[in-house]
Amino acid sequence: MRVAHVHRIRGIGGSERHLLTLLPALRELGVEPLLVGLDDDVGGDPEPFYEQLGDVETIRFESRRDLDPPLAPRLARELRRRRVDLVHTHLVHGDVYGGAAATLARLPLVSTKHNDDPFRAGPFRFVERALTARAARAICITESLRQFNIERVGLPAHKLEVVHYGLDESPRPWGTNPSDAVPADARVLLVVARLVPQKGVDVAVRALPLVRERHPDAAFVVLGDGPERARLRGEGVHLLGRVPDVGAWLRRAELLVHPARWEGFGLALLEAMLAELPVVATRVSSIPEIVVDGVTGRLVPPDDPQALADAIVGVLGDPGELGARGLERARSEFSVEKMARATVAVYEEASAAR
Repeated sequence: MRVAHVHRIRGIGGSERHLLTLLPALRELGVEPLLVGLDDDVGGDPEPFYEQLGDVETIRFESRRDLDPPLAPRLARELRRRRVDLVHTHLVHGDVYGGAAATLARLPLVSTKHNDDPFRAGPFRFVERALTARAARAICITESLRQFNIERVGLPAHKLEVVHYGLDESPRPWGTNPSDAVPADARVLLVVARLVPQKGVDVAVRALPLVRERHPDAAFVVLGDGPERARLRGEGVHLLGRVPDVGAWLRRAELLVHPARWEGFGLALLEAMLAELPVVATRVSSIPEIVVDGVTGRLVPPDDPQALADAIVGVLGDPGELGARGLERARSEFSVEKMARATVAVYEEASAAR
């Protein structure tokens, strides 16, 4: 089976990291993956993604504009020329242009829903419904996301399958980290997230002075960039942006902090668990499906700096077996092989439905 994955590429975020893991795993199971990249080099930098993609077959289209009507027929012609059997789309631009191309080329369609962004439950829900009407199946990356799509977006339950993200190792480095101003003896509290309101990094910044009352050597190291950067300042806060070796910081940190206001999955959670780091996160969306409160980490309400600080102080004082149990859970419940086999099963269902 030859499957084309359509995704707009601006850099390496959660859905892109998912593809970097999924596509080689599908090939191991006999699926021929084809990555159709809709490149936006104005809104981001696609090149690091392609460098990590390796020898997966790739087609690249320029996609600097949100509205580009000629793109779908161009894509459909390429799908026919490459003799694609099924189209698998990711996120809004992939769904719109990949879905239209699949219709023009008369190919079965699978769409992955990666997040529960509130805008998807607003007027855009009518677009989501139209796109999913064309799809044979839609993959939701958590049960929480499946319920969101049924209850708030209005997608048909019989089309929605849950396939968790899978990960077997920390992210591979694509270079050496630059020097930084983090004190060598700091107790590093790691945040790996885009600097946008969704991720709640501002809550972590407000919690840090409360943590430092008990642990004055605690420091937040924030890996990621985005429009919130200018307002996320504070003593002990180190905004390092995108770094080439996230794994080095996972090894140096004492715990991962993930104070999201909503979350499709949160690959940073799995990365931390694989590094045997305890996790302190918010009890929202899909996070309780990944982090078990009191077993692999601590969960707190969103937008509550005091609760976040209390949980961090508690874990710093006594991490117990949180990290070891997190590693065990990541390996047993969220393996790459498990994800890939479940994805192939969805493809078989989609082909049979057609």
